Amino acid sequence: MTQSVLALIPARGGSKGIPRKNVLNLLGKPVIAYSILHAKASRYINRVIVSTDDQEIADVSRQWGAEIPFMRPAEYAQDLSPDIDVFRHCLNWLRENENYVPDMVVHLRPPGPVRHVEHIDEAIELLASHPEADAVRSVTMALQSPYKMWHIAPDGNLSPIIRIEGMADCQSVARQTLPTVYWQNGYVDVIRPRAVLEKNSMWGDTALPYIVNDQLFEIDYPENIPAVEEALKRLEAGLSSDANLTEGRHPV
Repeated sequence: MTQSVLALIPARGGSKGIPRKNVLNLLGKPVIAYSILHAKASRYINRVIVSTDDQEIADVSRQWGAEIPFMRPAEYAQDLSPDIDVFRHCLNWLRENENYVPDMVVHLRPPGPVRHVEHIDEAIELLASHPEADAVRSVTMALQSPYKMWHIAPDGNLSPIIRIEGMADCQSVARQTLPTVYWQNGYVDVIRPRAVLEKNSMWGDTALPYIVNDQLFEIDYPENIPAVEEALKRLEAGLSSDANLTEGRHPV
């Protein structure tokens, strides 16, 4: 495949659940190093950029082989800053300053350091084989069905989140009879720049699923660290267990 594939790793300095999370030492490496190394090990990714507002994260990222062609503006590094602001800023900066527009952008999130590189490549291959699609999103079957979820209305009564046309009370039927639902898990996403720059979206008009079937690990709070470290040990040892062996597939 001859397409230009950029890995973009967002890593702001103001993490709350674990302060300085992106440079936390995890089995001898800073957390962000895992995503950088995954990108550099890919067969298709030919450029790795970390978008950060933090000088220490920038320095550590360079040490592990990522580019820092710009520092992210503070207005795009707030607690509630959406991903699309980060991606739009990066893509516009590269286009304006380097005349560089990649064919695809791989979104790798540092809090999920337990990954199989081959699944990153499979997600890239999936999008490359579907030029009509704007994105590939990794998803996992939802453990709880939104068809059985409610919100409390302003009048204090329960109101269903979702209804099914022709079924008066889908909240009371067997879960197995309801539509299968997936939630986005953040393992890996691949996006065409047109989705961000032309359609103002992180998935555009058409997104393909990359299904991850097994357990996922993320570092959001200190209590997550032991499980993530154990999963990393097993992954790096090449052991086959439920520690995080993922199977990505696109349903036919």
